[in-house]
Amino acid sequence: MKPAIKVACVCALLLSPTAAFAMSESDCAAAWTKADANNDGKLTEAESARYYAAMRVANKPIADGALTKQAFAENCKADMFMAAKMDAGAPLAGANSFTEAQAKDRATAAGFSTVSALKKDDKGVWRGTASEGAKTVNIAVDFKGNVVATPM
Repeated sequence: MKPAIKVACVCALLLSPTAAFAMSESDCAAAWTKADANNDGKLTEAESARYYAAMRVANKPIADGALTKQAFAENCKADMFMAAKMDAGAPLAGANSFTEAQAKDRATAAGFSTVSALKKDDKGVWRGTASEGAKTVNIAVDFKGNVVATPM
């Protein structure tokens, strides 16, 4: 194979969407085990607000008020719960149409907890604080849904 063709093939493989980058079945099973704290085979929002927020962000309803293991696995394998790729330079200024609740969902889906009340600044960026593990950080949610954390 000619070198130029090899380079083109490699580039096509790297740039094309593929299931190879999806979470594996074992990764999803481990995430489920960690999330299902009471081991009852379903997740409530109190158990795992992050996954509920991710479902709301994607506009996917949760049937019967609880996320089942099967629904969790399907959405996990489809990368529903993966951290979103952030745009360079985020948070970006712009007309932000998110409500405060939608901005909070984006922050929660990104893995932050105890998200404070958010205020929209003059650049259209929602700002507040949240917990990231054991520490409190400043967060910003821009009009594209990028969630940025900075130390306090």
